[in-house]
Amino acid sequence: MVKNLKTLYGGLFLIALISFTSIYFAELDFVKKLGISSLVAAIILGGIYGNTVHHKTPGEWFAGISFAQKKLLRLGIILYGFRISFQQIVDVGLQALLIDMFVVASILLFGYFLGTKLFGLNKRLSTLIACGSSICGAAAVLGTEPVVKARPHETSIAVATVVIFGTIAMFIFPPIVSTIDYDSQQAGIAIGSTVHEVAQVVAASSNVSEAATGTAVIVKLVRVMLLIPVLIILSLIFRDGEKSSPMKSFPWFAICFVLVSAFNSLHLLPENAISAINAFDNFLLTMAMAALGVETNINKVKEVGAKPFLLAAIIFAILISYLYIQKIV
Repeated sequence: MVKNLKTLYGGLFLIALISFTSIYFAELDFVKKLGISSLVAAIILGGIYGNTVHHKTPGEWFAGISFAQKKLLRLGIILYGFRISFQQIVDVGLQALLIDMFVVASILLFGYFLGTKLFGLNKRLSTLIACGSSICGAAAVLGTEPVVKARPHETSIAVATVVIFGTIAMFIFPPIVSTIDYDSQQAGIAIGSTVHEVAQVVAASSNVSEAATGTAVIVKLVRVMLLIPVLIILSLIFRDGEKSSPMKSFPWFAICFVLVSAFNSLHLLPENAISAINAFDNFLLTMAMAALGVETNINKVKEVGAKPFLLAAIIFAILISYLYIQKIV
């Protein structure tokens, strides 16, 4: 046991160092204005390390890097449940819930079939891009990665599409919403149901009104909750084979996420404790993203080409159309 733990130290120290640097970088004012989170910074810094001095990394360090990419990722997704409560789902109302469900389901289907049929991408990458665009950006990509058994470079590509188009959405969605003549609540629902990342939702909706921001964040967190049924369905689709047990590939960490959300709904912990847990959770997810970056080979990314970004661009256009469709409905 002790010997196994010792093999993790070097790799975990490296990943922790990249993560602390990423968190510090993400707190800089100009970085905040760009909507770049510590998760995004971590995959960039990790990727720089992984494609420059990766070959000089001691062999025994890779156990710690793999531990961060897989085990800490699952723990981070579980603790993400402390950001959500069942009361928030009730607060958004049936209309907003149905809109969220429609956006997630339709983008997943569009993304999967466009990716596999039109662009010839594999099922894993198409699903990652669709999940990242439809649910909660990089966090959704990370949560989906172990379920679809994605390769590191595929996950990195999916995260890149989320960063690019989520950032564009952050700047252009507020003026679009303003021209559609939404009230604050409608604007919040429109932005919360279409923008990729939670941080990007906050940035975009804050350019509309404070009331819109409150609604947008709740609507967005309900989209995050929809990650759970999606992961359960994907675990059945991406089973290893006909003879493999469904329990083997079942995303138990997703069920734990729901249980944590249920516990959080009881409001038994003080706000400062929740804030501390969320900060720790952000660090865990940042470590997972840094490890992913370290394991990403840029040559494999180049082999895929522009097709993933074209797929993400089409999905983005569909999300823009939903801003107008919601007004009609």
